[in-house]
Amino acid sequence: MSEKITPERKRRLDSLFEALSIVGEDIYVYLCDMYYDYSRWSKVLVEEFGLPSEYMYNAGSIWEEHIHPEDRATYSEGIKNVFAGIASGHDMQYRARKQDGEYEVCTCRGIVVYDEAGHPEYFGGAIRNHSAQSHIDSLTGLRNQYGFFEDVQTYIRNKTNVRLGMIGIGKLTEINEVYGYHVGNAVLQYFGRYLMDNLGNRGSTYRLDGGKFAIITTNLTIEDVKKGYENLRYKFREGIRVKSTYISLELNSGTLNLDDFNTDDQTVYTCLNFAYDESKVNRHGDLVEFHNELSGKNKQRIEKLHVIRNSIYKGFEGFYLLYQPVVEASTERIIGAEALLRWRNEEYGVVPPDMFIPVLEKDPKFPVLGEWILETALQGAKKIIEYIPDLTINVNLSYAQMEKTDFVDTVRNIIKRNDFKPERLCLEVTERCRLLDLDLLRNVVIALRAGGVKIALDDFGTGFSSIGILKNIPFDTIKIDRSFVTKIEEDEMERKLINTFTTLAGIYGSEVCIEGIETAGMRDILRKYGIHSFQGYYYSRPVELDEFLAKVTK
Repeated sequence: MSEKITPERKRRLDSLFEALSIVGEDIYVYLCDMYYDYSRWSKVLVEEFGLPSEYMYNAGSIWEEHIHPEDRATYSEGIKNVFAGIASGHDMQYRARKQDGEYEVCTCRGIVVYDEAGHPEYFGGAIRNHSAQSHIDSLTGLRNQYGFFEDVQTYIRNKTNVRLGMIGIGKLTEINEVYGYHVGNAVLQYFGRYLMDNLGNRGSTYRLDGGKFAIITTNLTIEDVKKGYENLRYKFREGIRVKSTYISLELNSGTLNLDDFNTDDQTVYTCLNFAYDESKVNRHGDLVEFHNELSGKNKQRIEKLHVIRNSIYKGFEGFYLLYQPVVEASTERIIGAEALLRWRNEEYGVVPPDMFIPVLEKDPKFPVLGEWILETALQGAKKIIEYIPDLTINVNLSYAQMEKTDFVDTVRNIIKRNDFKPERLCLEVTERCRLLDLDLLRNVVIALRAGGVKIALDDFGTGFSSIGILKNIPFDTIKIDRSFVTKIEEDEMERKLINTFTTLAGIYGSEVCIEGIETAGMRDILRKYGIHSFQGYYYSRPVELDEFLAKVTK
């Protein structure tokens, strides 16, 4: 190996560098001839960071002098592994000193190119100065949510398989209230810094909204993630000292493997956020993986969700409603119908609602879909009411709709626009609405009932907060989940539970509807408990509007 690079090798280096620069556009490109440790770097980067020249021998060591002292060890280890043949590239974040002495957060990604004999020949890649693109969180110095979306878009566009994780600090609001925002901010800074340092040369760290952070890595398995997260939980559960205050933190986390590129960044974020919420609400902070498994149709889940989500933008293409009768318990006369959302297209067929509704509820576009559901349900109900004048149409709500400040006005406007009697509408609040602030939920319910709309509490008994909600919020109807009556013909315990539920409902002035009625025997037993109405396959499965109308016009 010569001490100096040959003219021919330099010409080749320049040619490859120019090609990289055209592809790079808004990033700083670098390329090193590893035979000579001779590099060419972007002229803009050289000027901005005060490097000696575009062409440098031993550029890695020169650049290391610009790396923040706290980040230098991680950077140095990564570069040594590349030149020692241990690593085939690197992917890291660090702070680098500009010519004016200020530090900027940079992401550096590089890959080794091997010659025909399998020896490392070139090491090239790109450095992105995030501060220059306004994608930096001012509190932590990490890439922010906009930067996260930008990078996810890049991975999808380049079809790069990556693992994403979302990690959040539980009860951050309480920390702010008890210790003050200065301590809460210090906690966020400490936590973000710890994530970035420990991820090291394996990916990127981002600050999302509130107490949430994200990581993206190209070389961590789910086993690595599980182990790393448990270590993280243990450390922060043990507590950290922040501004002379000792604080224990509980964490929540969701993860997914991005290996399906027929999607977009918003769909990916929605799926990741769903896994995170499952960790927070139902798994006591345990890591939850969003599974993108095949579902018997040779199409992956994220791809389906992307298509379904995009249907909202295409005039709600593929969405439709089914209607299931609600009958009066004593007479079995149809007195209501529940509108149930479905989706289908030629490629995927009918996709079960439990596969997409819980995930889409995390999406910012779901309230728009909710408005379409309500409007469509009212239009269908008006046709049924021509034959059953006292029929009530039931429509499910999501907490994403209810937390919007104009939700009550939206409902009133849809009712008015369709010339619909508000007392013929019953909005069902599901167990997932327990995620809302109780005062907000109460205010929404009271405002809607004041306008004549009925409110039902769906899936009563399936969540830990049902009785608390019933005590604090007025409901017209309590709908008892089918899981409490499946064995009521032979199970005395189920009968006692139903008796307790109906007694509770009576105390608070609510009627009771039982879901999941499948046999005459179930009907006969439940009639003994003062039930107001029934719903279930014994009377009818959910059907399309034309079939429902055919039933009521016989």
